[in-house]
This record gives sequence, C-alpha cells and structure tokens, in this order.
Amino acid sequence: MEMKKRVSLELRHRSPAEVQELVLDNCRSSEGKIEGITEEFSNLELLSLINVGLTSVADLPKLSKLRKLELSDNRISGGLEVLAERLVNLTHLNLSGNKFKDISTLEPLKKLPQLKSLDLFNCEVTNLADYRGSIFKLLPQLTYLDGYDIDDCEDSDSDGEGDGVEDEDEDGEGETDVVAEDDDEDDEDSVDDEVSLSV
Repeated sequence: MEMKKRVSLELRHRSPAEVQELVLDNCRSSEGKIEGITEEFSNLELLSLINVGLTSVADLPKLSKLRKLELSDNRISGGLEVLAERLVNLTHLNLSGNKFKDISTLEPLKKLPQLKSLDLFNCEVTNLADYRGSIFKLLPQLTYLDGYDIDDCEDSDSDGEGDGVEDEDEDGEGETDVVAEDDDEDDEDSVDDEVSLSV
C-alpha cells in the first residue's frame, strides 16, 4: 500500500492534530521519499516508518513534539541535518539496517540535544574500529547506543519489551495445556476402541 493512502487510513476520521502515534511500517514510499505526513501532525510523538523503502528524510515536516522516530530497514545513507532542524525534541532514533558507512554522516545528530537513544544495528558504520567509543564521543548527549550504554549496560526500556514477550509465552502455555487435554481425550477414545475390539 502506498504511504499517502496508509496515512489517510491510519487517521480513521481523526484530524492529523489528534494523532500521537503514526505507524506506517511496510507500506511503499514512491521514489524513496516521505509522503502524506505534514506539519498538521503537530502532536505526533511517535512515527514509525520501518521498511518503507526510504532513501531520504528530506520531506519530513517540522514535528516539534516528536520523541521517537523508527526508520529501520530503509536505504538512508545521509541527510540527517533535516532531523536536527525539524525534530528538536527527538529522544529515540532507530536507524538500524540503513546504509550509514561513516561516522561523519551522523554528525548532524549533535544538534539534537534531547537524543538519548540511537540504534545503528546492521549499518556498515558498526564495523568501524572503536565504533562505540567514536559515537559516544561524537554524541555526548546519548545514553544508549544499540540498546546499551557506554558501560555496556542494557537499556531499561528493552527490559520492558521483554516483559511483554513473557506474557505472550504464558498465553502460549495456556493454549498448550488445552491441546494436551484434547490429546488425553483422544487417548481415552483409543483405549475404549481397543477394549471394544478385544471384546
């Protein structure tokens, strides 16, 4: 589905100003650009554009309340100045799985004073010698890089996500129990069949 169409679907008869979270993962951007998102989304706090084929963030509007931007699994390789100019309150930025090769391409992020968490997992830049040290030096405001702080302690937020996974496991176990009971009944039926056969 095209990005513009997906944006209008996500609105669900609300005005853009009423929307705080906009998730457009896996839709299609034409020509690798952001479409359908305007400054009218003035209260947007989370924008997720995972795997939409972006090559540029140049068309990102000014979103002063945006705190979390998910851009993983796209083809972006630079042009981050736009983020510093238009997303002044950004605290979380996920750029994993993009085409960043040099530390210098990340330099504009210095101008995001609130930025606490940056994810560059699966970007070529992570293969550079002393990658983590260089990024923390470049961006002293960062608390977490790829989910870990400068002392390699895990981000407490990612623990929270883990809790959700555990809940799913519990539900899964419940379903397993039900299946197990069904199996018992089948076993009883087959025992009865055997008895009737022997009689």
